[in-house]
Amino acid sequence: MSSLNDLINAENNAEFREELLERLAIVEHKIKFIEKVPVCFLDSLGQPYLGPLAIAELGGATLTLSTEEAVYVIFYETGKQLNDLMRTAPVLMNEEWQAVKFSRVCLLSDDYNLSKADEAVALVEDIAEMIHPGHFIFGHEGDKWIRFTV
Repeated sequence: MSSLNDLINAENNAEFREELLERLAIVEHKIKFIEKVPVCFLDSLGQPYLGPLAIAELGGATLTLSTEEAVYVIFYETGKQLNDLMRTAPVLMNEEWQAVKFSRVCLLSDDYNLSKADEAVALVEDIAEMIHPGHFIFGHEGDKWIRFTV
């Protein structure tokens, strides 16, 4: 969180800084009362990796490298858009994964410039919305990310 706080604090506009901090505080407050969810990030080759670790944890994820223990599997890779991921994800999924069984597979586009505070905060919000769908609605589904149903 410190690097995200550094990004936010580097913003010159005090109102904008306050808005970003408030958006993060809303997610952080709700996450306190929700169980963290095991999430496995996969690249377009189906290889697990830690993805945007700190941001995912702020969104309520506990990262795992095991697709079998993941409640959610998120396909995400630097430089890949939703169209790229839609071509590769279906052939990489295994029907034995609980994330596949319960339609908890998401595709996350690399549309975020994480050197910009507002986009990093948006990614926190989007991950929270993906893995806690009943608690968060930020409105980027279909644009920045999608739920993939088998």
